[in-house]
Amino acid sequence: MKNSLENLGINVSTLVKDHYENFPVASFLIPKYYRKDVAIVYWFARTADDLADEGNTDPKKRLDELNKFECEFEKCLYGGSENFYFNQLSKTIAAKKLSKQNFIDLLSAFKQDVVKNEYSSFDEILDYCKRSANPVGRILLELFNINAEEAIIRSDKICTALQLTNFYQDTVIDIEKGRNYYPQDEMKMFRVTQKMFGLKENNPNIKALVKHNVERAQLLFDEGKNLLKYLNGRFKVEIKWTISGGEKILEKIRKNDYDVFAKRPKLDKIDFISLLIKSMF
Repeated sequence: MKNSLENLGINVSTLVKDHYENFPVASFLIPKYYRKDVAIVYWFARTADDLADEGNTDPKKRLDELNKFECEFEKCLYGGSENFYFNQLSKTIAAKKLSKQNFIDLLSAFKQDVVKNEYSSFDEILDYCKRSANPVGRILLELFNINAEEAIIRSDKICTALQLTNFYQDTVIDIEKGRNYYPQDEMKMFRVTQKMFGLKENNPNIKALVKHNVERAQLLFDEGKNLLKYLNGRFKVEIKWTISGGEKILEKIRKNDYDVFAKRPKLDKIDFISLLIKSMF
C-alpha cells in the first residue's frame, strides 16, 4: 500500500496516523494489482470526510468546500478536471466500471454530517449508514468484480456495523462536537437525556442504551459474515481482519461495562497482530 500511495503523492505517515487507527482498510493485504485503485478511492473518501469535519470551521464554509469537491468530482468524470488525484480517480472508475452513485452517496452523507447533529430514529441512522459506509464496501466489491446480490447485502450489513461501532467508540468525541448518533426515540425509551451525555454520566440508563446499540451492531456483524464465502485469498483475510477489528471494539465496550465515557475503546498493536493471525485461519 505504501508505494501505491506514495506514487499518488499521498503522505503515508499522516494518512496512517490520522485515519488508520481501528480497522485495517486498504492495508498491505490488498493484492498489489489493486492497491493503487484502493488508495485513490480511500483518498476520495478521507479527503471529503475531512472537509466535512474540519474542526471549528464554519458549517457554511465546510459545505462550500464539499460542493467544490463534488464539482471537481463531476468534472473529472468527463475529463475536465486539472486535479491530479481526481484524474487518477476517473481512470479507476472508468477502468473498473465503478458505479458513480456510490461516490455521490458518500458526498451526500458528508454534507449531512455538517448540518445534522442528531437522529430521531434508528431508521434515520440506517439511512445515513447506507450513504456513509455501505458505498465503500460496494466499491470494493466492484473493484474485485464481485457482483452477487447476497454479497452486496452482506457487505452492507458489515459496513453498517462498522459505522455503528465507530459511533459508539467515539461517543465522547461526537458529543464534544455537538453530535449524537444514539436515536432520540431510544434515548426516551431508556430515559436518557442529552444532558446526561453532556455530563458524561455512566448511569444505568445510559448503560442500557449503549448495551442495546452494541448488541444490535453485533447482530449486523453476525448477519454479514456470509460475505466471506464470496471472497478469497488476501482480500478475504483483509475483510475478515476488518470485521474482527470492529467486533473487538464492541467486546472492549462490553468488558468496560458499557462505559463509553471513562476510556475510549481502541485497538492496540497486540490486538492488531492477534486478530491478523486469527484471520488467516
